[in-house]
Amino acid sequence: MDETSRHWFCIRSRPKQEHIAAAYLRQWEDVEVFCPRIRFRRATRSGAAWVTEALFPGYFFARFEPRASLCLVRSGRGVSGIVRFGTKYPLVAEATIAQLRESVGREEMETVSPVLEIGDGAMIAGGAFHGLQCVVHRLLPARQRVAVLLEMLGQTMLVELNLRDLLPPRNHPLAA
Repeated sequence: MDETSRHWFCIRSRPKQEHIAAAYLRQWEDVEVFCPRIRFRRATRSGAAWVTEALFPGYFFARFEPRASLCLVRSGRGVSGIVRFGTKYPLVAEATIAQLRESVGREEMETVSPVLEIGDGAMIAGGAFHGLQCVVHRLLPARQRVAVLLEMLGQTMLVELNLRDLLPPRNHPLAA
């Protein structure tokens, strides 16, 4: 197939089905798929847990020749449609895809670990203090622990916790 006739398009998936739609389209030889994802920690009822979501929720990218594969892509499992403006399907620049690929790597996944520093506010996402706000007092990286100041019953206490049980505060861009 002539590479110049293949272009990148933005594909809209059904809610939370980016990975399903991308996997379906990857089956086809004439369709190249790029579905960047992000992996991060989120508070759950049982403590902090790693979750993986689409970098662009509801969207991913596919490269194909429109005349040959438009119907196939549009009707793919998990696909809601192809982004368009009226009757025009905008192309995604090769440079944009290359830049995104460079940032997420070959696995198409960016892992984001919140970096806490002394004095930072944080939320406890596990154990007896789950859901409480605290302030980082001391980092103990060799033991993957952190000492935090916690206000409880009108007093400030110094508590040592697992680093994995701390999340950035709710207003932090990495907090869910």
